[in-house]
Amino acid sequence: MAHRTERMFATPVELEPGILRVMLPLPSGPRHVHCYFLRGDDGWTLVDTGLGLMETPWEEILGQLDGPVVRIFITHMHPDHVGGAEAAAEATGAPVIQGRLDYAQCEQVWGSDDWPEHIAAWFLRNGVPSEVADELIESGHVFADFVRFAWNPALVDPGDEVDGWRIHATPGHADGHLILHRGDVVIAGDTLLTPITPAIGLYPESRPDPLGDYLDSLRLVAGLAPRISYGGHGEAVTDPVARCAAIADHHADRLDRTETALGLEPRSGYDVSHDLFGSTLAPIQRRFAVAETLSHLERLVVVGRARRIDDDRGVTYTR
Repeated sequence: MAHRTERMFATPVELEPGILRVMLPLPSGPRHVHCYFLRGDDGWTLVDTGLGLMETPWEEILGQLDGPVVRIFITHMHPDHVGGAEAAAEATGAPVIQGRLDYAQCEQVWGSDDWPEHIAAWFLRNGVPSEVADELIESGHVFADFVRFAWNPALVDPGDEVDGWRIHATPGHADGHLILHRGDVVIAGDTLLTPITPAIGLYPESRPDPLGDYLDSLRLVAGLAPRISYGGHGEAVTDPVARCAAIADHHADRLDRTETALGLEPRSGYDVSHDLFGSTLAPIQRRFAVAETLSHLERLVVVGRARRIDDDRGVTYTR
């Protein structure tokens, strides 16, 4: 079984003519991430590069292609998509292409020595206990050691093209998230997933309303009316328009639940996260739960359904 799993992770699979998918392992979460090879006239475009935590057998993978990888495109700066970029670039000799905003945040987070302390201080202001914040600092430094993004990539913007694929901005899951669209196909990164939904969290120095951004991104993807969407995890989305609507409904329900958790007494994002996600999460899971809770609380503030209180004691919310 282990050998078959290793072969599954190392084998590009044709999804349709000109589009291959290779699955790479992750140590947690969905346990896998998808990277894609897109055929062009001059060779293959590799979309995303995996985590880099576990050595990727690029030589074996590349040996199964019928031509060279001539460019590498990064959908967003999360570690399971950009963490292996340096190794992939070295293995292929191909240039890395990344969004302008996304790369700036990549430098800020993965190119910094003090980001774990910075984000821990921010979580403290949002009600996270100090012992949990300390664990976030420790795990943040360990994780950052394995992220090897490519410095100084070729920068692109929404509206540009990569080998005939149009670039669209889909902020929400990450501020600088980009997708590729050509004909009736979308290479979606983590914008559109099934059966899971992408995590939409609020983080320090990010766009102020990530859930509002994400709902706009769903409308953009639905407006493209693609036949199929290939995402970073899970199965291909065979009815992207319907999936966009289903995820929007999911967040509408969570907004209602978040509002219900509020009353006249101020509550922190950490407190409300227990109502939404339960009380038994490990510290790293609690981090994501608090960030997701905050994105919903801020969306409620934007639409006038909640009030934020930001004072010397921290950040809290009331109905």
